[in-house]
Amino acid sequence: MSTEATRRVALVFSLLDANANGVLEADDFDLMADRVVREAHGSDPAAKDAMRAAFRRYWTTLRTELDANGDGEISFEEYTACVLSPERFDATIGVFAEALAALGDPDGDGLIERPLFVALMAAIGFEPANTDALFDAFEPSDGDRIRVETWVEGIKDYYAPDKAGIPGDHLVVGTPV
Repeated sequence: MSTEATRRVALVFSLLDANANGVLEADDFDLMADRVVREAHGSDPAAKDAMRAAFRRYWTTLRTELDANGDGEISFEEYTACVLSPERFDATIGVFAEALAALGDPDGDGLIERPLFVALMAAIGFEPANTDALFDAFEPSDGDRIRVETWVEGIKDYYAPDKAGIPGDHLVVGTPV
């Protein structure tokens, strides 16, 4: 597992821990889903529902895979054991990536414009400068847009334990984790 992957998931864990109590719980995922969907002004109800369902699946996968004692809490150590194991988490992150990218493309043209990308990433909690650097790393078109598929693959790569030097690494630059 790369150091970069560990830093990436440490950052996501801290962002998902919406109530900052040091563990992940179902409420954290509901709060995060609400924040993200609130930024998706132009998206239809089906896309918003898919995003909420993706956050629920994310939590359900963690709880099912890791919460052996049934306390409804996932520690950072438990979290990394699951999200950095492709065989345990790839399907879940694929659904999440598709749902988030769909929110970024409310007109269905296959392209995501920077302002909405930045708004959705800010709703998750990523730093604006890091989000801009990530968008730039995705090599936007002249119209300052990226392809939906580019973002989906970028999200999947973010959780890959063996990847380093990927666009997603821009999200942890200068961020305390």
